Amino acid sequence: MLTCPRGTTHLVIGLMMLVAMSTAAAAQEPKSAALAKDLTALLDGAKLTAIAAKDTTDPDAFVAAMYFPGSQLLIVSAKYSPAVLLNEKLAKKDYQEIYIDLNSASVASSRVFVEDLGADGLKAEHPEGSGFDSVDRAGKRTIFDANWKKDQKLTDEQYAKLFADADALYSRLLQALINQAKK
Repeated sequence: MLTCPRGTTHLVIGLMMLVAMSTAAAAQEPKSAALAKDLTALLDGAKLTAIAAKDTTDPDAFVAAMYFPGSQLLIVSAKYSPAVLLNEKLAKKDYQEIYIDLNSASVASSRVFVEDLGADGLKAEHPEGSGFDSVDRAGKRTIFDANWKKDQKLTDEQYAKLFADADALYSRLLQALINQAKK
């Protein structure tokens, strides 16, 4: 009969749990992380600091980004009226102008603004005292940081849903910008 030294079983179980937890953590990587990496690589390669595109879900909406290499990606999306004005700027690749227009003269109720600190996709939590990601939808801002329970008074379930929704929205906007950058 083969026997294991005392404690070996606990070590093996502990290692198995560690592998399972790290696999679960990797599976929970936000979708926006890979897309932000793809977009920033395209922008770096083209030496661009701004990009804009049509929002594929609404013919009167646009999305634009300002990129600060290695530090931040700011994305704004909104309806713009008359859309034909931004269509002309998009055809001329006046991406920074579109970004400015969407920030200042867009339909406020349709406006989404994403601050991606690190330009690495949304992160649900950042260490206390460090920067954070945020999403502003029609004037309601959600901050993704270590203090969300205390500052925003959300339950775990509410925060998880807000984060999942924000990550899905941000991913959709990033994909539209990636498609434009590849043209």
